[in-house]
Formats: sequence, C-alpha cells, structure tokens
Amino acid sequence: LDIRAWAEYVVEWAAKEPYGFLKTLILALMPLFLASAALSWKLVKMIEAREKEQKKKQKHQENVLKAKRLKTD
Repeated sequence: LDIRAWAEYVVEWAAKEPYGFLKTLILALMPLFLASAALSWKLVKMIEAREKEQKKKQKHQENVLKAKRLKTD
C-alpha cells in the first residue's frame, strides 16, 4: 500500500479533471452529509422536547407554590 503514489494519483486526477473529481468527492461524501443532517434534526427534536418538559415542570412548580401560598392565607 503506497500512500504517496496514491496521493500523487489523486492530485494528478484533480488537476486534469477537476469537475469529475469534485463530482466523485461529493457523491462519496453525500451519505455523511445526509447522516449529519438526520442526526442534527434528531438532536433539535430532543432539545425541544427537553425544553418543553422543563417548562411544564416549572409551570407545575409555580402552580404548587401558588396553591401553598393561597392555603396559608
């Protein structure tokens, strides 16, 4: 496995045929882009769900404190 020869081949290919090289590179990286987008979307949904749950808990705590204050009055 000669990495130097392979690297020279890739550089030569990119110099001789830049559009073909870029097309191949983008096609090779497309699954990674799609996976990144899917994971980012999933992370956003998880963060939104956690924030919604925290707001719900906070509202519940406020209502409990309000009810305790009304009982003591």
